[in-house]
Amino acid sequence: MTAPAAEPLADPVRDRPVLTVSLAAVAENWRTLKDAAPRAETAAVVKADGYGLGAAPIAAKLRAAGCATFFVATLDEGRALRAALGHGPRIFVLNGLPPGAAASFAAHALTPVLNTLEEVRAWSDSGRRSAALHVDTGMSRAGLSPAELDTLVDEPALLAKLDLALVMSHLACGDEADHPQNRAQLGRFRAALARLPAAPASLAASGGVFLGPDYHFDLVRPGIALYGGHPMLAGANPMRAAATLTAEVIGVRTLQRGDTAGYGATYAATHEVRLAVCNIGYADGIMRSLSNRGVAYIGDVACPYAGRVSMDLLTLDVTAVPPALAARGAQVEIIGPRMPIEEMAARAGTANYEILTGLGNRFTRVMLDSQWTRVV
Repeated sequence: MTAPAAEPLADPVRDRPVLTVSLAAVAENWRTLKDAAPRAETAAVVKADGYGLGAAPIAAKLRAAGCATFFVATLDEGRALRAALGHGPRIFVLNGLPPGAAASFAAHALTPVLNTLEEVRAWSDSGRRSAALHVDTGMSRAGLSPAELDTLVDEPALLAKLDLALVMSHLACGDEADHPQNRAQLGRFRAALARLPAAPASLAASGGVFLGPDYHFDLVRPGIALYGGHPMLAGANPMRAAATLTAEVIGVRTLQRGDTAGYGATYAATHEVRLAVCNIGYADGIMRSLSNRGVAYIGDVACPYAGRVSMDLLTLDVTAVPPALAARGAQVEIIGPRMPIEEMAARAGTANYEILTGLGNRFTRVMLDSQWTRVV
C-alpha cells in the first residue's frame, strides 16, 4: 500500500529554513529509556522549550505515551506547560523557589525543587508542604550543601513541615560510564537519603539511565536523550534522532584561485570552486565557531562551510555537487542523518545540548506526529 502523502504547508512559498521534529521519535526514545530503567518511573525534562524543539507538543505527545512527570527550569516554563497539559501530570521546577513565588506555584499546581535552606524555610513559612529537595553530592551548582543538609537534619520541626515528593541529586559525569565521580556521588546520595525521611529518590538524568540499576532509584529524568542526543560520550547512540534542519540554496557563484569569501576573507580559493549561499546563519543557531569547520550535505555529498558563518547566511563549497543539484532552491541538510548533532557539536567545540537549545526562532517548524502526518 502506498503511504499517504504529507499535508502541504499552508504557505508553499518559504524563505526560511525548515526545522522538522518527529514527535514519534521523541515518544520512541522515551519508551527506550523506560525499558532501560524498568523499575523506575521515567519522567521527561522539557526545559528550554523542549531543548529548543517545542515543549508543548512534545509534552503532549509524551503524556499520551504514558509520561506522568515533567521537569522544567523556571516558574514561567512551568506555568506555560501547565496551560498546555492541563491538570494531572506532575510538573517540577528545577531552578527552585523565587522570592514571593509560593502562591503562584500553588495556583498552577507546580512543585518547586528546593535548592537552598533559605528556599526550604520560605516554602515552609508559606504553609505549602509538597516539594522536592535537591541535595548537592558533588556538582557544586544547585542543591543543599553538606552544611545546609546538616542544618536541616538538625531541625526536625522544619523537616517535618515538608512533604517530600522527591529527593534528588544530579551527576556531574553521568555521560562518562567509568568516571569515578559517579560512584562517589552515588555513595553521597545514599548517605543523604539515610538521613532524610523516606521519600521517592532520583539521581539519573539521560546518562545515568545507562549507568545501570544502582543509579535508577524511584525516578529517572532524561532530557537530551529524549530528543535524540547521545546520552554518553562513547559508543553507539541508542536514541533515535528527533530533529532535522534544512536550509535552501539562494545563490551560487564561481570563484577563481585567490578569490576570497566571507567576512575577514578567511576563505581563499586554491582552485576554481563553486560556492552556494544558504538562507541560514548564526541568528538561527548555526554557531560562528563552525566557520570553515562545519559540513552540510546536498544529497549524499558533503559540502564544507566556506568562510565565516554570518548572521543570516551560510556559504558552502559545492564544487563536488553536480551543478544541477546545487542550484537555487536546492535543499541542504544542516542537521540530520548525515550530520547528527554530536558531529556538529564536535566541529563547533561544544556539546550536543548547545546545538539544540541554541536553535533560533526564524524557522518554519513542522511537527510530525508519525512518518506522514504533519500536526503543526
